[in-house]
Amino acid sequence: MRATRLSGIRVARRMDEVGFSDIVQIRNKVMAMRNEGKKVYSLHGGEPYFETPDDIKFAAVRALVENQTHYAPSSGLSPLREALVKKLAAKNHIQATTDQVIATVGGSQGLYAAFQVVLDPGDDALVFSPYWTPISDLITGTQARPLLVPTITARRNGIRKTLEQFATPKTRAIYYNTPQNPSGLVFTRAEALEVAAFALERDLIVIADEAYEDLVYDGEHVSIASLPGMAERTITCFTFSKTYGMTGWRAGYAVAHEPFMTAIRKVVLYSTNGVTTFVQHAMLQALATPESQIAAIRDEYRLRRDLLVKGLNEVGLECDPPAGAFYAFPNVEKIHKTSRTAAQILLDKAHIATIPGSVFGAQGEGHLRFGYAIPRQEIEDCVDSLRKFFV
Repeated sequence: MRATRLSGIRVARRMDEVGFSDIVQIRNKVMAMRNEGKKVYSLHGGEPYFETPDDIKFAAVRALVENQTHYAPSSGLSPLREALVKKLAAKNHIQATTDQVIATVGGSQGLYAAFQVVLDPGDDALVFSPYWTPISDLITGTQARPLLVPTITARRNGIRKTLEQFATPKTRAIYYNTPQNPSGLVFTRAEALEVAAFALERDLIVIADEAYEDLVYDGEHVSIASLPGMAERTITCFTFSKTYGMTGWRAGYAVAHEPFMTAIRKVVLYSTNGVTTFVQHAMLQALATPESQIAAIRDEYRLRRDLLVKGLNEVGLECDPPAGAFYAFPNVEKIHKTSRTAAQILLDKAHIATIPGSVFGAQGEGHLRFGYAIPRQEIEDCVDSLRKFFV
């Protein structure tokens, strides 16, 4: 008897081009090395160096004790959305109503929802590159195409001129991340105005990723949605992860006008039905953190940045001080021209874990991402290991 062909047992074809994060694979390798008893310097990660502050944790505990464990509105608790509106006005100069903000399961859900509600199959999205690795897959998952715009080229030749060169008639959106992961680059106000002018001229939607908004050391953070004419065509995504040490809480939010917000609400409703209720109480407490406390954390990162960048340059790995975020992105062709090989050599020989620049797009090749959101002593030990490696 002939076997029946089970052609229906397959995943949706749109998932064929969506991959897994290289960063997760590297993280798993580091864990395996540590399980073997090896010392590894963890410069591959993207987590804050400090634990979630006690007052934020206690807010979640208090909510649990008070039985705040039931369904909340899928868009977020009213007091939380009211606090977000105030924060957006005061810090980002974005004027919004409570109906224009939504709590999300981390900044990632906000970005996922934004791409889902903006892009149709066959659309193109402009992405400044190098870029945070999931972005390409988030776009591909909508059956749209990411168009990589070299950030350094754009800065050298002009942002608007470069966007014009890479745009197509099918371009629908621009992914705009500042401060950038992995390079730490911070777009200036003048550059933000160029992106805005291009979006207005071409009638494009901007998906803004402001995960590192509080980690700007040189210059200022400019929310592109605050610029004239941009609020109605920008979906801005934020996270509590970096500023408040809340990576595992999966807490974020997005702000957008209609028709986008109703569509984003649908994505959140039918995926997670909102953010965990007691986590929202922790988010509300986090928003009460004094700016002086955030500034002190930023100063600590600046010390770490300067320590690492000095060490990198001393051994010949050319690196300008990043203006924001908590990553250095030096040229490592001195080790090997291929970033994956360079990362493997450093891991095997010096036990320094980094991320190959190529995983952030072709424009990242020849570089490695060093994360400095770690204890200062570990950075000093890493620099010592680098010196020994180059002897």
